[in-house]
Formats: sequence, structure tokens, C-alpha cells
Amino acid sequence: MTSRSDFNDRMLSLGLARVAEQAAIATVDLIGRGDEKAADQAAVNAMREQLNLLDISGVVVIGEGERDEAPMLYIGEEVGSGNGPGVDIALDPLEGTTLTAKDMPNALTVIAMGPRGSMLHAPDVYMEKLAIGPGFPAGLVTLDMPVTTRISALATEKGCAPRDITVCVLERPRHEDMIAEIRSTGAAIRLITDGDVAGVMHCAEPSQTGIDMYMGIGGAPEGVLAAAALKCMGGQIQGRLLFRNDDEKGRAAKAGITDLDRIYSRDDMVTEDVIFAATGVTSGSLLSGIKREIGFNTTETLLMRSKTGSVRRMTYRNPTQG
Repeated sequence: MTSRSDFNDRMLSLGLARVAEQAAIATVDLIGRGDEKAADQAAVNAMREQLNLLDISGVVVIGEGERDEAPMLYIGEEVGSGNGPGVDIALDPLEGTTLTAKDMPNALTVIAMGPRGSMLHAPDVYMEKLAIGPGFPAGLVTLDMPVTTRISALATEKGCAPRDITVCVLERPRHEDMIAEIRSTGAAIRLITDGDVAGVMHCAEPSQTGIDMYMGIGGAPEGVLAAAALKCMGGQIQGRLLFRNDDEKGRAAKAGITDLDRIYSRDDMVTEDVIFAATGVTSGSLLSGIKREIGFNTTETLLMRSKTGSVRRMTYRNPTQG
């Protein structure tokens, strides 16, 4: 396992930002073109190429799926030059493929990196998630609480009424009952069509995004990425893996998970200091999307280090070819 001293997050952070930036830039001609697969593949190819330029011995622990399901950046794939520290990598080359294809808000390229063994090897199954921002007592809200209790607890701690709370929820039929419970408290709901990593990240900056809480069921890999983001930004997240069949339970066993009912905290999912980068593909509450200008593409990237708590916003003006 890579030690903290071997993992030079300061030196690696700018390289990680470039990985996210190049993945975003690779999608620019596919934004709003209706082809989700082409946009995703373009981001994957660019991210993989850039990762292999870094002096790391990296293993993808959160990726595009199992090896037989993903031609690039699959779980377990080794990336980097092989000449640097051993690191875990969690990534989503294009978080919001549908958002990109339809030119809708909040599509991002997302990547996190930590020392080897620092991230939960979450199988590609569903995860029930609950997240709030920084500054609250540990365990203020939990997955074992009823939905209405979560909202009243947060409202009481904030010194406001439940009607002043806004909850971000992924718009899916499976959430209909939960949405009804939330609305019964008087709280507002912001529904998102895709992109629950961004949804969780919204909780960390409520004054900017207007979101106080995230809850609902989404992908487990995205849960680990969201935990990495909150490790840097501050905030709490809990996740519980959900299994629909024996095949999914087998994936968990393969990943070394034996307690199928465990509730994971942020620091259970990401145990060491990490770095996190996200670049906007389409504009949203967190980041501006790619701006096309004559001879240039301009991106905005969020680069964060949990060790220092630093959050850096970077604008990159990149000349186009030809």
C-alpha cells in the first residue's frame, strides 16, 4: 500500500486536473448531438490517454464497469507509466452522458485519486445515499431514519422550518414514494434527470446551489466518487449497497464485501486523503460548461485536495486544432 508520504498529492493534482480537462474537451463536438455512446467513448479515450502520461502505478477501482463490459477504463485496469506511487483511481469519464447528448445542465468529467487501498471497491450495483453539507454534527441524519425525520432534524439544526429545506433527488419511478414523503414535510425538491455525483456535491455549497440535502438510490460507483468529493469539500454522506439478485451479490463478494447490509460513511468509502478533479462539459450549478470560441475551447475545472481542504477553480483556454 502506498504510504501518505509516497502519495504526493500536491504534485499529482495538476496532472489530475489535466486528465479531467482533456476528457471534457474531447466531447465538445458531441454536445447536443444526441449520441450518448460516442460522447462517452470520446471522454473515455481522452481520459485513458492522459492517465497513461502520469508517473503513477494506478489501478482503476471505480470505472466503466467490469472488464468484460467495458473496453476502456474498466475496474481493475492498470494505468499510468508504472514509475510512480501506487494509487487507487475512481472515475466517471462523462458523468451525464444523456445530459451531454441533449445539452442539458451539469454534465461533468470526474476523477479522484488516492493512495493504494484508500477507496471502497464498490461493485456496479445500486446504492442508497444520503448526504448533507459541512458544519453539522456527525450522525445528524442517517439512512436508518424515516425520510421525514431526516428533514426535520436538518431543519432544527439549521434553525429553520422544513419548508426552507431543499432536497436534491434523482428523478426515477423508484423514488415516487420518497418524493411524496419529502413533500409532506413542506420541503422543496430539485429533481435531476442524471448526474448524482454532481447532485451530492451540491450539498457542500448550499449558498451557491440552493441544495441542503441529497437522498435516493443511484449507482454505487458514483457514491464513492461523491464521497471523494465531500472528503475534500466537507460534508457527510452515507451509503448502503442494494442487491437485486445473486449475480449482484456475487459482484460484491468478488470485491471483498461480506457485510451486505453495512452502512458506509464518507470515511469508510474513502479512508485516506485524496485529490479530486471535475471539469464542466455543460454549464450547471457547480461549473461552467465548455465555451467554444474562434480558435479556442475554454473549460472550468474544480480541483480539490482533502489534505489541505483547498478548493481551486481553474479556467483553461485551449487552442483548437486546425
